[in-house]
Parts: sequence; structure tokens; C-alpha cells
Amino acid sequence: MTDILISLAKAAILVALNQPDTFDLEHALKTYPALQENAAVFITLNTGPNEELRGCIGSLQAYRPMYKDIIANAQASALRDPRFKPVTMEELKDITIEVSILSKPKILEYLDVADLKTKVTPLQDGIILKYQDKQATYLPEVWEDLPYFDAFFSSLCQKANLTSDCLSQHPEISIYHATKYKEK
Repeated sequence: MTDILISLAKAAILVALNQPDTFDLEHALKTYPALQENAAVFITLNTGPNEELRGCIGSLQAYRPMYKDIIANAQASALRDPRFKPVTMEELKDITIEVSILSKPKILEYLDVADLKTKVTPLQDGIILKYQDKQATYLPEVWEDLPYFDAFFSSLCQKANLTSDCLSQHPEISIYHATKYKEK
């Protein structure tokens, strides 16, 4: 399954860059019927020997077939991540692709920050933080870079354009898990 997901994402990026691709979508859909089931997918692009982030866009809710979510989010990750310039054809050879398929998010009930700490599992839980009209998420793998609860949530609050101590305002927290497929 890894190969087909990565190949589909790469083909979608090539098409967005006006390059030819040889991906046989019709064959893939017949061979892997799961591609036609609704799924929430994140596409992460990394570059260089240190695998620096080069783009990451995805869906938090499953609202369209997995193959369509992969195509749309691969293209958006490569060309429309507001943190980066669009990927060029020259860069593509140095980029590795990750496809993360998300479980359905579940709202986490918690009393306070201390209680939340006992209910979140680093490296396993992806987190969605919502407060009023602001929202941000981190995939489970972000725990690798921010392994401490306080630093993780401080950064997530800032990503949502909130103050770094936004947990004191008791935002809505949802968790999800991700099955990650990484280009070799």
C-alpha cells in the first residue's frame, strides 16, 4: 500500500507542475478499493539530509475519497503551503513524501492542564486545538521535535495564533491517530 499512496501523491505533484506522469489511476482504484473510501489524509514533504519540512497540508475530517484527498493535499502541500514558496521541478528530486491517514478525531474531556497531561499520549496522539474561531493541529510525529508537553502545546497554541499559554483558557482539544506511509 505504501508504494501506491506515495506514487499517487508524487504523480499529483508532477501534474500540478505541468509534468507528464505515468500513474495509472484506474488500475490503482481497481487494485486498491480502499482508495475510494472516504479518508482524511495529510501530505508532508521533507527535503535534504535532515528532512526539513517543505510543505504539509491535509484534511482533519474524512469527507471525500482517499485518492481525491491525496491528490488535492499533495498538490496543496507542494504549491500552496503558505509557509513556503511553491516546490519547483528541480527541488522535487530531493523531496521525500509522507502520506498520513488520520483516524476520526475525538474530543478529549479534561478538567485542567494537569488532567490533560494525563490523557495525552506523546508520539501517538495527533492534537487538534480549537479556541473560538482559531484552530491548529500537529500530527503525532511532531512530538519527535517537541517531546515535552509544555513545549508541544505552547507551540501549538502559537500555531493557532493564540498566546503560548492558551491552555489556561481551556480550548477544545481533540486527538486522532495517524497511519504514516513514508517514501523510502
